[in-house]
Amino acid sequence: MVTLLLLLVIIAGGAAFYIWSAMQPVQPQTQPVAFTVVKGTGTSAIADTLEQKGLIRNALVFKAYLKFKQQGSAFQAGKYEAQPGVTFDQLVAKLSAGDVVKEEMIRFTIPEGYTIRQMADKLQKEGLANRKQFLQLANDPSAFDVSLVRDIPKQAGLRYALEGYLFPETYELKKGSTTKDIVQTMLEQTQKRLNTIPDLDAKLKQRGETLHQLLSVASLVEREVVVDEERPIVAGVIYNRLKKDKKLEIDATVQYMLDKQKERLYYKDLAVESPYNTYLHQGLPPGPIASPSLKSVVAALEPEATDYLFYVTKKDGTHKHLFAATYKEHLHNIQVSNRKTK
Repeated sequence: MVTLLLLLVIIAGGAAFYIWSAMQPVQPQTQPVAFTVVKGTGTSAIADTLEQKGLIRNALVFKAYLKFKQQGSAFQAGKYEAQPGVTFDQLVAKLSAGDVVKEEMIRFTIPEGYTIRQMADKLQKEGLANRKQFLQLANDPSAFDVSLVRDIPKQAGLRYALEGYLFPETYELKKGSTTKDIVQTMLEQTQKRLNTIPDLDAKLKQRGETLHQLLSVASLVEREVVVDEERPIVAGVIYNRLKKDKKLEIDATVQYMLDKQKERLYYKDLAVESPYNTYLHQGLPPGPIASPSLKSVVAALEPEATDYLFYVTKKDGTHKHLFAATYKEHLHNIQVSNRKTK
């Protein structure tokens, strides 16, 4: 009887020592070990992976430990790194918290009012995208799975189909993202921002306006206005001129077709034939001339009701405008503006 009891004690002690040994951290190392937990993977498979990677001594004991501690149900998928030598509790905490390896990211900013070509130049200069491919994709809406692109009309004279549809924003994407990934993300951001405007579709229907037309007006506002409070006023001027079948005569459309920002436009510039030249052609240009901010989109959707048909920039450094309802008043405002420079 004594012998049997002694044997049981020895067996129990051996088992306890075995479990204790199996629970001890492996030999510490300076180099972290990477492992991946695929979504849906059970704790048993995770334990096996940890043993295979040399992070624990015994998968079976780790499984029993998880069961005893009632842990493992909250383990999160992802790519992990762990230092050999960590304890069971440290591994459990890492997996439960989803303390995954932070992926390297790329970061870039698209300023408000940028054109497709400006974006392409900037992204190539920063080594983030291929300029030629970016411009090609800008004319291929069908390459993207975003409902937004369905509203882009296939009309003659449209320079870049995605002009005005890529939201100006600061972006962070995974390192290694392709040019197409970048364009897709920017389109999704535009869709997301437009979705924040209450009753957008209903308001467009009420106005008898398409999204493409709205973004076209918003882009004109973006390129013409600096002071936020003037955005809805300038939008109102644009709609007033459209209603009266007056040419918009907006300098920003000429700057767009010339592909350069000129301090002063000459009569020869205003005479260049292009569907975007609002000095020659009535109505809106074929599409947006830049990527508008959300403020400009809202201003175009909710223009301020006035009798104004003209505006001229104040030359006093404020970037504000002088507005007029008649051409005579407009000529007076031009004189006032010019006097500010003397």
